[in-house]
Parts: sequence; C-alpha cells; structure tokens
Amino acid sequence: MNTKRIGAAGAAFLAATTMAACANNASGSSTSAGTGAPVDASAPTVTIMVGGMSKQIYLPFMLAKQLGYYDKTGVNVKLVDEPAGGDATNNMLAGQVQGVGGFYDHNIALQAQGKSSEAVVSMLQIPGEVELCRSDLKGVVKSPADFKGRSLGITDTGSSTDFLTQYLSKKNGVDPSSETRRGVGAGQTFIAAMKQKAIDCGMTTEPTVSQALSDGTAFILLDMRTAEGSKSALGGTYPATSLYMPTDWVNSNKPTVQKLVNAYVSTLAWIQQHDGAAIADKMPADYYKGVGKDAYVHALDSEKGIFNPTGLMPEDGPKTCLAVLGEFNPKVKGKSIDLAKTYTNEFVKAATPVS
Repeated sequence: MNTKRIGAAGAAFLAATTMAACANNASGSSTSAGTGAPVDASAPTVTIMVGGMSKQIYLPFMLAKQLGYYDKTGVNVKLVDEPAGGDATNNMLAGQVQGVGGFYDHNIALQAQGKSSEAVVSMLQIPGEVELCRSDLKGVVKSPADFKGRSLGITDTGSSTDFLTQYLSKKNGVDPSSETRRGVGAGQTFIAAMKQKAIDCGMTTEPTVSQALSDGTAFILLDMRTAEGSKSALGGTYPATSLYMPTDWVNSNKPTVQKLVNAYVSTLAWIQQHDGAAIADKMPADYYKGVGKDAYVHALDSEKGIFNPTGLMPEDGPKTCLAVLGEFNPKVKGKSIDLAKTYTNEFVKAATPVS
C-alpha cells in the first residue's frame, strides 16, 4: 500500500503533538460563525466543513465570520474544521454538512464517480501549495523525479495534496506506486513528521511553510504560491479553494447559497483592499501562534496573489484541473467529464456586496 496515515507508521512522534492533532480530529472541531444572536429566527443555518481552517489558503471562511459578513447577509454559518479535504467531501456526501471549503478539483473526481457537486464561488486562483523537503536532503532530492522510493507527506488520502503529489510524480517520470504517501496533516504534525524523518518531502501551505523554513527544518523544492510557479508545475491556472456543495442542495436552496456567496465575494474584495497586517489583525490569534504574527503577516503579503479577486471561476482553470487528475487518477482518466457541471458562476455574477 503506497498511501498511509502517519498514525500507523509514526506513533512515537505523534505523541509529542497530541494537542495539535486533537484540534483537527477526524470528527472535526467546530465554531459558530455568527457574531452574536442569529440575525432573525428565519435565517437559514448552513454547516460548512473546511479542510484546515488555520491554513491561509482557507482564510476567507473565518475572515467572513470575523468581518460579520455572515450576519449581514442573513445566514447562520457553522464552520467545522477537518484537516483533510477528502474526508470533508465524504462528510458532505453523507449529508453531515451542506458544503465544503476545499479544492475545486474534488468536483471533477466526484463527477467521474457518478456524483454531482459544484463550486459556487472560487476563492483561490493559485493552489498556494509548496513542496518542502528535509534540509539534509538538499542536493539529493532536486525535483519530483527523485521521489521514487521516498516517503512523501500529504494532508491525507484523497486530499488535493494527494492528487497533486501523484501528478507531479507521474509528470516527472515516477510511478506513484513506487513512493509512500503519508497523511501528516499540516502545522505541528507536518513539521514533527519531517523532523522525525517520517517523511522526506511533503506538500503544505502557509503558515506551515514559514515555520518549517524559519528553523532550517526544510527547503523549498516547488513553490505554487505564484502564478508562474503554479503554471510551471501544473501546466496552467489551477483554481484551488472554493465552496462546493451537492448540486441537488444548491438547486433546492438558491436563496441561501446566494447569501453565502454574497458574504464570500465581499470577503474576497476586502482582502484585496487590505494588507497582511490588517488581515492578520482580524484572524484568531491561534491561527498564527506556531509561526508568530510577523511571519504570518509576511507570508500573507507574499502570497496575496493567490486569492481570487472576483470569485469567478478562472476560464482556463477547470481544463487544467481535469488534465492533472486525468494524468494519474484511474477514476478520472478516460472518463467523459462535463466541466460546466462542476462549477457555476451564477451566484457570483448576482452577488450583492456587503456594506
């Protein structure tokens, strides 16, 4: 088996990070996204599972709460933290949550399996992912072509980091079955896995990247925090974070979906109008506790271009995502995928900004 949860292979180092793991357990930790009492008794309630809320790539979900935009648009939102996008998707399919804050590419994979979901707003136009390798492997691992026989960190099985890692391996001539991909989450569990040499390299995001670099634990092998880096690694625009929901639920709850999209389009506009320091000031302090606020702000300023300024799906993005998944995923390869059914711009185009 080439994909493992780190718990099966690295129990010793995980013991040192139990508290961090508990904060992101399989059942998810939740937070009420209202700023006070419900807007009114008739306001709809929606539960959204986010694939790692403290990651900067998923920042808009909590920022919308902190700005009071859920209340202002008239929707009660419960955010549930789940470290892996694949698990979040499964919870959505099981009806445990109405939506997922995760990578758009899951909608393509789901359609290939005969399931229908769609992204209703696109929040990231660039993945914001970074492939880090242990510092002692500098000069040894020079590209994904050196992944054969290596232990590679991913968020978890079926996550977008799993998808992208397999694609980068295949693109560089390495059979994904010749590597071991281990689910190590993000933050302290990711860093612990690297320090204990449970993984050689791993894909993660800010603020984990800054923390791993700050003390020399890792070096950057591939950087997808810029448009240039993303296109070089993946061959085109790769829309990442989105809010996606079951198509049937969207069609049956359009007024509620519109309220959510109004909040997120307004949040994306607010991000464009403010610098990293102003954004960080709005976020919970525990989001940057591990790396420090200064490093968190610096990372935000450096990668601010990952955020989609409009919320519209990038025109060439879905095709790139399909090409990536079709390269290695047997469930997608060769399948006829109707990309137009994996996302909609209907709600973004009709969005009313929050004042």
